[in-house]
Amino acid sequence: MTSIWLDKVREIPTDEFEPLATYDDVVIGAGLTGLVTALLFARRGHTVAVLEAGRVGGLATASSSAMVSRLQGAQLQKIRRRTYQSVVDAYVAGTGEAFDWLLGYAADAGVDVERRDAYSYATDRRGLARVDAEYLVGRRAGLDLEKTVDVDAPFATIGAVRLRDQAQLDPLDLVAALAADLRALGGVIVENARVTGVDAGDPATTHTALGDVSSERVHLTTGAPILDRGLYFAKIAPRRSFGLAFSGIDAAELPDAMYQGVDDGGRSVRSFGSQLIVGGGAHGVGRASSEAQIAHSLERWTRSHWPTAHTRRVWSGQDYATPHGVPFVGSLPRGRGRIYLATGYDSWGMTGAVSAARMLVSDVVGDNTPWMTTIHHRVTTPVAIGAALGENAAVAWSFARGWGRALTNPLLPGEIPSEGHGRVGIDGFTPVARSTVEGETCTLSAVCPHLAGVVTWNDQELTWDCPLHGSRFTRTGEVIEGPAGRGLARHDD
Repeated sequence: MTSIWLDKVREIPTDEFEPLATYDDVVIGAGLTGLVTALLFARRGHTVAVLEAGRVGGLATASSSAMVSRLQGAQLQKIRRRTYQSVVDAYVAGTGEAFDWLLGYAADAGVDVERRDAYSYATDRRGLARVDAEYLVGRRAGLDLEKTVDVDAPFATIGAVRLRDQAQLDPLDLVAALAADLRALGGVIVENARVTGVDAGDPATTHTALGDVSSERVHLTTGAPILDRGLYFAKIAPRRSFGLAFSGIDAAELPDAMYQGVDDGGRSVRSFGSQLIVGGGAHGVGRASSEAQIAHSLERWTRSHWPTAHTRRVWSGQDYATPHGVPFVGSLPRGRGRIYLATGYDSWGMTGAVSAARMLVSDVVGDNTPWMTTIHHRVTTPVAIGAALGENAAVAWSFARGWGRALTNPLLPGEIPSEGHGRVGIDGFTPVARSTVEGETCTLSAVCPHLAGVVTWNDQELTWDCPLHGSRFTRTGEVIEGPAGRGLARHDD
C-alpha cells in the first residue's frame, strides 16, 4: 500500500529535459533535500536543474513520518555516545535552524502545520535510562526539555521527556509548494530522468537516460549516494520502518501529542486528521524474515489498545544511519570539488533534509556557520568506528548467507511460487529470483548489480531487496532505490 500522503491528488508541474543544457547546479533527487537545496540556490541567482528518476517527492518524502521535531527519540544520546558534546550542540543548532526555516517557509507558502508537543517515552527500565540520558544530553545542548510521568496514552509507560510546541504536516503539500517556488524562479525539474553517472570535469557532466547536461556542480540528494566515490555505501546502514494509518477510532481517543518510543522496537504514535498513525518495526533492508509479519505485529499491538481501529494504509520507508548519528554532508571525495552529497538522516529526515540543504549551499557560497564547521570537522571516535565495523560485519554475513542459501536450494523445473511469494535458488550455476504477482511469474538474476549480494523477497512490498547496502528492485527487476546503478537482469526460464 501507499502512504496516506498519497491520498490527495496533487498536480506538480515539471519540465521537459533539455539535452546538453548547462546550469550552475544540478541536483539529483527531487525529494525534500533536493528541492530545498535547489530553491536556496535559485534564490541566490543560480541556474538550477533537479533530475528525478521517478516522480517528485515520490519515494522517501512520500513515505516519511512527517514529524517536524527537535526532540528525536533517543538520537541525541546516540550522537553523544559516539562523538562529543560539541557535535551534539552543533546538531541541535542545525536542527533548530532547520525547524524554524521549514515552519517559516510553510507559513509563507500556505502549507498547513499542526503544532503538537513531542514525547520520547519508555515502557521498560532500559528505555527509562534512555529517557534520562536524552533529557541530560538535550538540556546540556540547550533544549527546553521536561521529564514527566504524565503521558496521556492508552498504553503503559514508565516515564518520558517532553518538548513542547513541535509540529507535523503533509510532506507532499510542502514538496508541491517548493517545486512551484523553484520553477517560478527559473529552476527546472525533470521527472523520469534516471542519472547513470557523473563526470567531475570542468564543467561536470551528468549522464541520464534522457541525455547529458553540464554544470559547475552536482549535488547527490538521493538517500544512498548513486556514485561509489568515497565508499559511502559502506559507511551508511540502510533501514526500513513501517507506518500504518487507522480509522474507526473515536476522536476523543486519538492522541493529541506525538509519541516516540525509545525502547528496543519502540513505536511512534500520533494522530493526523481523524486517523491514528502508528510507526515502528525498524529493520535492516533485506534482512527481515518477513516484512509482512512486522506489519501484522504493529496492527495487533494497535488493536490491543484501540480495539475499534481499522487499518487503512500500511507502508514502509527507507533511510540510512551513519556510524556517529550525524548526516554526511559535503564534498564527495575524488569529485574535484564539483560533486557534493547529503545522506544519513537516521529516520529524522524532515529537519535533517533542511539542515543538509543549508549546508550544501553554504559549502558552495562560503558562509558556513559555526555549527556547520563543527559538523564538517568532527573526529571519528573509536565508538563510531566500532559501529561501522559492526555494520560491515553484518554485510559480510548477509553476503555469505545469501549465496549459501541460493547455492544449496535448487529451483525445480517449472517451479512457480504461489501468488504474492518469491523464491531464491540456483538454476544451473546461476542464483535466480522468481516471484508470482497478480498471476504473472517473473524470473530474474538474484545477484544485485551493485556488489553481488543475493537479494531477498519482501513479502509486504512485493519487491526484491538487497541485504548488503539497501538496493531495492521491483518484481520485474527495475531499480527502486539504493546505490545500484541498474536493475536485476531477466533470466531465461
